[in-house]
Amino acid sequence: MIDTFLFFCLCSWSLAGVFGVDAVQSVSVTKGDSVTLNVTDIQTNDKIEWRFRQRLIAEINIKNNESTFYNDSADGRFRDRLKLDQTGSLIITNTRTTDSGLYTVTSSTRNTLLNTFNLSVYAHLPVPVISSISSQNSSSSSSSQQNCSLLCSVVNVGHVTLSWYKGNSLLSSISVSDLSISLSLPLEVEHQDNNTYSCVINNPIRNQTTHLNISKHCQLHPDCICCCDTFEAVIRLVFAVVVGVAAVAVLVYDIRSTRSEQHGRD
Repeated sequence: MIDTFLFFCLCSWSLAGVFGVDAVQSVSVTKGDSVTLNVTDIQTNDKIEWRFRQRLIAEINIKNNESTFYNDSADGRFRDRLKLDQTGSLIITNTRTTDSGLYTVTSSTRNTLLNTFNLSVYAHLPVPVISSISSQNSSSSSSSQQNCSLLCSVVNVGHVTLSWYKGNSLLSSISVSDLSISLSLPLEVEHQDNNTYSCVINNPIRNQTTHLNISKHCQLHPDCICCCDTFEAVIRLVFAVVVGVAAVAVLVYDIRSTRSEQHGRD
């Protein structure tokens, strides 16, 4: 029993030396920026090897500071974009979304895994566009004359969340993990609403915001305005006719009453 326990401990120690004990470090960067993946626990006689998805992409001999880059590795995606400093840290310039993935750095001298990085490269975020939605029943519905239907949209996005906010309060949101997708999120407000609304698109490192201008985006539809003006004109015309008829009736009644009095005197 004791021999089995000692054997288990020895195996665990050996595996820790080979595979390392550090957790995966998450690193995020915006497309086009440079990023540095820092190595720890370096020794002067180490020969450092960097791998992307298990493919060797670069190595450096710390003692004599000699670096080698494998430009054809990983489909050649890193060609002329990798650097190694004297500590063995990897610098990726002009990052691309295809650079996202798992990076490992090992000491081949000690046969030890030093660090593991999960790099996420995010595309630049577009500015959300707010537009009004025309209602087919806007000319006949009194409620639609009081409400404004809006749509916030973004195109060619991935790994983002699109949200509507009222002040600092979240009203609604939609998320997507796919690449190059168009997103839209509706909102309905009143024309006389004085609250502050904003549409926000964000990923884990950036955000873009467009504020709603109700007076700009919620103008009444021309057909509705025309309908309202016509209805008002009709009301005024009917009122004028009723008043006119009433006036004529009063006048006729007054004339008849006057004649009746005259006949009575005669």
